[in-house]
Formats: sequence, C-alpha cells, structure tokens
Amino acid sequence: MSVALIDYGAGNLRSAVKGLERVARETGYSGSIELTRDPEVVRRADRVVLPGDGAFPFCRRGLSAIPGMDEALVEFVETRGRPFLGICVGMQLLASRGVEHEDIDGFGWIPGVVGPIVPDDLRLKVPHMGWNTMDLVHDHPVLDGIQLGETGLHAYFLHSFVFEVADRTDLVATATYGRPLTSIVARGNVVGTQFHPEKSQALGLKLLANFLKWAP
Repeated sequence: MSVALIDYGAGNLRSAVKGLERVARETGYSGSIELTRDPEVVRRADRVVLPGDGAFPFCRRGLSAIPGMDEALVEFVETRGRPFLGICVGMQLLASRGVEHEDIDGFGWIPGVVGPIVPDDLRLKVPHMGWNTMDLVHDHPVLDGIQLGETGLHAYFLHSFVFEVADRTDLVATATYGRPLTSIVARGNVVGTQFHPEKSQALGLKLLANFLKWAP
C-alpha cells in the first residue's frame, strides 16, 4: 500500500509529507508515503493526495504539464475509485471550473465553480487568512472524532477564492468569514479541504489519520 503525494510545483510539500508520515507512524499505517511526479506511481497507489498553493490556472496547467498525469488521476478516481484528498487549490481543482484570472476547467468530480470571496461584511479583508472553527453540514468519515462548531477545533486557512458547490449534499463543512465559506467537500471516493490539514495541528492530524483508514 502507498499514499502518492503529487509534486507538481504547487504545494507545501514538506509539511504535507511530514504530516502524513507522522500520522502513519502514530496509527500504524503500514503503507509508504511517496512524493511523486510519476503517473505510474499514481496509478498503482492506494491513496492520492493533491496539494496546491497559488492560482487555480497555474495549478491546473502545472498538473497537465506532467505527461500522463491527468489521465492517471482520472483512472485513479473514476476507474479504480480509490480514496483521493485535495488540499487548498488541490481541493478547488475538484470543481467544474475556476474563474481566477480566467475561466478554466477543473476535473469536475464535484460540480461547482471556484470564484472570488466576497464577504458580507466589507470590513473583512481578503484573503481569508488564519485560524477558524468550522460548522458541520454533513457527516463524513474524515471527520470522525473531530469536534466542530463554536467550541470545536480550529483549522488554518489562506485563500482568496471559494468553492461554491452546485449540490449542497457535496458540502461537508463551512467556515464563517462574514458568511459561510466552503471548507470541506466530498463526493464518493473524493474529499477536499480548503484549509491546510498539515498546518492545522490536532484537527489536521486527526483528519489525515482518518483519511488513511477511510474506505469509501
């Protein structure tokens, strides 16, 4: 068994690898954590993690620039149906399309559009940056044992764009920043977090541990 963490030049890879390695040790996960640009490694993996920092178009084109990577991801998600986690812009790429700087297609595994954050309270600055609690919309196995709500654990966010899902049943949790902003989405074997679990201390480590044992 292995977890393939995709390296396409657009993620906080060191922190993500260290976070996954830590929870693998603490939970007794017997598989390897492999940072890779190799589509064949992705095809063979038991689980895939797609990080992402920066702009939607940059990240989407960065993935497509790796020969065979788009095809490997489609095969992994759609044909094999294995567990997939997208983080930050990696989560936004699950959408139908993004409109950051230009209109560009995502993978479309969770229908919706990624657009700019427009807070109801204009005193709030964009990007949405820092620590937030989250409110549960729908239960999901990656949240097992994690307390949400006003007195719950905090997650670390840094984003100027938000994933507006087309179907609310795909929305798992929100964070309030003037208005509710999408923080976790999921459909089938795919889950995504707008926040960075690898930087989110207790909440993030527990979510990663849950991902390693998730069997959709």
